[in-house]
Amino acid sequence: MSGGRWYSYYDDQYVENASGLDVDHLVPLAEAWDSGAYDWTAAERQAYANDLNESWHLVAVTARSNRQKADQDPSTWQPPYEPARCRYAAEWTAIKLRWSLSIDPPEQTALAELGADCPDQRLPETDDQV
Repeated sequence: MSGGRWYSYYDDQYVENASGLDVDHLVPLAEAWDSGAYDWTAAERQAYANDLNESWHLVAVTARSNRQKADQDPSTWQPPYEPARCRYAAEWTAIKLRWSLSIDPPEQTALAELGADCPDQRLPETDDQV
């Protein structure tokens, strides 16, 4: 059996051909590095890169939206589909907390502004910090 249909929540698009998808590190590897992963062991970096324990760490999104996002944080990129921004901010924050990654001032400002627009959004349930 082959085929399927995937939903890219960043841009509210359904994709029927898997070649139109990318698997995105919601908090990009370069962002993790800049936020403290530079001090991790190789095993910790590998665990982060391949974390399948939380469904929101690696997300299937349209290749276009993933490439537009690249290594940016919420201060310079947010999902083009506005209703997705609350979820994105909550998942971003949960990943940063789970992996004990820092948040720089512009990122903090963007997350605070998003949070103000999302009073009912909760952080996703997560395992303890890694």
